[in-house]
Amino acid sequence: MNATTHPPTVGQLKALRPPVRNVNQEHDESLSPLERFASRVTEHVGSMGFFLIILGWTALWLSWNGLAPRSMRFDPFPAFVLWLFISNMIQILLMPLIMIGQNLQGRHTEARAESDYEVNVKAEREIEAILLHLESQSAKIESILLAMQKEKRA
Repeated sequence: MNATTHPPTVGQLKALRPPVRNVNQEHDESLSPLERFASRVTEHVGSMGFFLIILGWTALWLSWNGLAPRSMRFDPFPAFVLWLFISNMIQILLMPLIMIGQNLQGRHTEARAESDYEVNVKAEREIEAILLHLESQSAKIESILLAMQKEKRA
């Protein structure tokens, strides 16, 4: 490092820093009402609570229509046609919503990764500035020590 090069000042470093972004808030604000709906459906359908509701409903449906008195069965064994229709409709309606929700979550993940990259670049700049300051201080200390040694000799 030559004597004319000065490391950047703290003010110059702050000027280089972009403001910190809240990627989660930006993502939430960018969603349309339909995308918010799809995201909420994806969150709830992908939960154990929803799984237990569907499992319980299926068990209740099958046991009622298999074990209840014949006069009270509304979809008697072995038909279960209504249950098959309803389960297929649930699948047909939920699959696109789940896929939309996963796409939204993927966009959010990419935005978070971009934000992490920006933070890493900012940290690298600051570390570089600190190293430049340390090199500058080291060079100044070295020049002071050399001057002191020359004074002792003289």
